[in-house]
Amino acid sequence: MIQFGLIGYPLTHSFSKRYFTERFENEGLQDQYAYDVYEIESAEKMRDLFQTNASLQGLNVTIPHKQAVLPLLDALDISAERVGAVNVIKRTKDNQLIGYNSDYYGFHKSLREVQGGRNLKRALILGYGGAAKAIEAVLEDTGVEVLRVSRQAGEGRLTYAEANGHLTSTDLIVNCTPLGTYPAIDTYPPLDYSQIGPRHIVFDLVYNPAETQFIKFGLAQGATVQNGYAMLVYQAERSWEIWQS
Repeated sequence: MIQFGLIGYPLTHSFSKRYFTERFENEGLQDQYAYDVYEIESAEKMRDLFQTNASLQGLNVTIPHKQAVLPLLDALDISAERVGAVNVIKRTKDNQLIGYNSDYYGFHKSLREVQGGRNLKRALILGYGGAAKAIEAVLEDTGVEVLRVSRQAGEGRLTYAEANGHLTSTDLIVNCTPLGTYPAIDTYPPLDYSQIGPRHIVFDLVYNPAETQFIKFGLAQGATVQNGYAMLVYQAERSWEIWQS
């Protein structure tokens, strides 16, 4: 049986395992393919998984390993090179481990759906992990100015207090932090939500719960909102295409 899986730490829940298990069952492929979860604290253990499991042909990668796996791979696809982070690994027939990024594809497709025909000029990206890098790449490639926001000031990053001064001049706010994720559902990015209005798109990469506090605040202000579920589905579909290619 051909194996696929997910690495990350911690892994309190797994969209990917549920998605692929249901897909294999629905398509009658459960006797050919399986998907497992590998909670590994150190990214270096990724190569051990492949070395000890000859049937393992691909992995999804989540927090905190999307950047840490980069030097552990044999090569990077152009998608991973562009983003600077990996969330899909494929083992080739000659036993090479190639890194890809499907977050770019997933966010781009999901954003187009919620964007409609409106023109986006400026965006705030909250957080600076591997997913944030994919979001930033998509926005830059589509001509959107990006302002990065973090809890701590740094080169090229605004604090949340500083970001409040830019809210009325932005069109899109993307939460790439884990704030609001179950079970910490009462947490949210510390923004001045009174400055958000109907002109904004409030996009949360969190999908559990479906309606985070961040999204609730956006809805209360009349903003267009989107959670991370559609992006997850699209990036998973792209992962499957990569593994099957």
